[in-house]
Amino acid sequence: MQDHPSFEIIDGDASLGLVILADHATNLLPQRYGRLGLPESAFERHIAYDIGVEGVVRGLSSRLNAPVVMSRFSRLLIDPNRGEDDPTLVMRISDGAIVPGNHPITPEEWHYRLEAFHRPYHDAVSRTIATTAAKTGKAPLVISMHSFTPAWKGVARPWQVTVLWDRDPRAVRPLLKELAAPGDVIVGDNEPYDGALRGDTMFRHCMKPGIPHALIEIRQDEIGNEAGIARWVDRLAPILSRLNADEALHTYHIYPSRTGPY
Repeated sequence: MQDHPSFEIIDGDASLGLVILADHATNLLPQRYGRLGLPESAFERHIAYDIGVEGVVRGLSSRLNAPVVMSRFSRLLIDPNRGEDDPTLVMRISDGAIVPGNHPITPEEWHYRLEAFHRPYHDAVSRTIATTAAKTGKAPLVISMHSFTPAWKGVARPWQVTVLWDRDPRAVRPLLKELAAPGDVIVGDNEPYDGALRGDTMFRHCMKPGIPHALIEIRQDEIGNEAGIARWVDRLAPILSRLNADEALHTYHIYPSRTGPY
């Protein structure tokens, strides 16, 4: 048995039609795994979780009163933002760090982590989206929050905030425009990653059923302390509120994925 829940739901007003997700919210591990053979310092790095995102999501929930689903386990245990058939679902090496507790891994342990952590999180996401859709009678707007490192392999990343997406532009285009409007930050479009990832959370819960969505990535040095988190909550909350108020967004429309047929 696991010794803590695999997800946390922050209740909100489903009638608003907005759902917020955080796939990599925490660096927690169940007691049975110790630290997966890694030093404690590894769990302060991006390899374990999305630094700053939990604070941003809790702040947005408080400001917007939108329901939230957050993971409660480290991505080093199993990555909820990967499809079940993705070979990187359980990472053996992450940014140069070998994860002894993941290599070797038996088929039985792989299956256990799916059943105990990955699937319950996604079931919670499905239920929250379905509850919101039932309450409004319309497609909800789903926003997934992530963060990224200021540099990768010695190369600085210039964007303070980015939006990842596949082929559904409905929420993405106005979001990019709003983020860039003040002119005080560099906004990335599908940077530093490509948002078309088959089997990931947005593919599974939004692309396939035709639900409007966007994945927001904030650079980790921007939200590495309480002041930075507060600044980004102040910035994002009114933007997401205005975006969610657009009735044209709350419809179902299935776009073909760049990853191929569903």
